[in-house]
Amino acid sequence: MMEDALVPALLALVLLGAWLTPRWRLRRALARPLTPAQLAIIERNVAQYRGMPAARRSELQDLVKRFLHHKTFVGCAGLEVTEEMRVTIAAQACLLLLGRPGKVYPGLHSVLVYPGAFLVPRNEVDAAGVVTETRQDLLGESWGDGRVILSWEHVRRAGHEAEGTHNVVLHEFAHQLDSESGSTNGAPFLGSAERYRSWSETLGRDFALLRRDTAWGYRDVLDPYGATNPAEFFAVATETFFELPHALATRHPELYAEFQAYFRVDPREWIAAPPRPEPEPWGVVYGQWQ
Repeated sequence: MMEDALVPALLALVLLGAWLTPRWRLRRALARPLTPAQLAIIERNVAQYRGMPAARRSELQDLVKRFLHHKTFVGCAGLEVTEEMRVTIAAQACLLLLGRPGKVYPGLHSVLVYPGAFLVPRNEVDAAGVVTETRQDLLGESWGDGRVILSWEHVRRAGHEAEGTHNVVLHEFAHQLDSESGSTNGAPFLGSAERYRSWSETLGRDFALLRRDTAWGYRDVLDPYGATNPAEFFAVATETFFELPHALATRHPELYAEFQAYFRVDPREWIAAPPRPEPEPWGVVYGQWQ
């Protein structure tokens, strides 16, 4: 009889241990500070980090530790994933989570890293319904099955201000946030009908303006790729919000305000304002007449 009573008790202990072990491992990972080498990687490869106050830096470091603990990195096309790759990708991805308490990309489990741009098969359908198989050269891609694919060459370059403003990590992880609402359509989870109305009005208007300006060949602070569809507009605008905050706030103030409310940070605090640019020729300034 005693042995029969022990079986449920032992089973309960096993189940409790299985439940507690992941939590204990996470607490242990969070208790360990990032190493000096890891901090140096973030300092070197995340431009925004250099201008952050100490409290915000500490917040980002905790997010990086959570990301590294939960996510698996896989090297592709013969690439061996290094600590610099892991920490750089984690830190850039976690910029989007600063000020937004919650889990770290709960739908994501793997990050696939290629040495450079990679080819992805695509099926294109023309107006007559004919399907043509093609292969598209990509820098990154976000999948709905819990994976993000990145080109390390372009991840590394994105962390340095002098090398341009396209940030493939911010772009693809913006898609991850977008998908948390249940659909990747340019409207992430916002929490209230009022917020969705404001978001839809502002982003819908600026998306239409970008499509118009792109069709006419006008330049804007937003990359023309954002004119592809609302999901890409959100991803491109997210890149610009974190990479060129002063320019975005100047040229799209209402859009900037929406993103500031959603991300709960103001990247202008971390990045110095650029010198005032010279007027554009022909009386056109980023799609608007002077």
